[in-house]
Amino acid sequence: MEKTHTPKKVFVDGPISPQFVSDSIAKHQSKTNIGAHSIFLGQIRADQKEGGVVTGIEYTAYTDMAEKVFHEIREAAFAKFDLVCMHIYHSLGLVPTGEVSLFVFVSSAHRRASFEALEYVVEEIKAKVPIFGKELVGETGEYTWKENK
Repeated sequence: MEKTHTPKKVFVDGPISPQFVSDSIAKHQSKTNIGAHSIFLGQIRADQKEGGVVTGIEYTAYTDMAEKVFHEIREAAFAKFDLVCMHIYHSLGLVPTGEVSLFVFVSSAHRRASFEALEYVVEEIKAKVPIFGKELVGETGEYTWKENK
């Protein structure tokens, strides 16, 4: 029988701080069955757009639906890869350029599973989770919908 995991809270208000990432890593030192961690940090770029440079992204989501999809992705990754644990966090609200809006932390006994699972999870998030970003552009503070690449 396949083990299922309790759904986890994914969304955080505003940027994901370096201290939050550091604390997450530190909490895993006692888990001695882990031999590898793979981490993805999605950072906001200062892309050049018509009207100016991106200064941030305002994230919104259908939170209940998104949390359900995050849980489905997480369960699929545990079924597909030999993982010990996984944590996913995504920002809601304004995240300025240079700050982190997505933090995926995958742990396994061996490195190959963590590498492969991390890529799978990030690609699935980008393809399936109903999260929407409006880029804040230029001095005028105008928003434009972000393309998901």
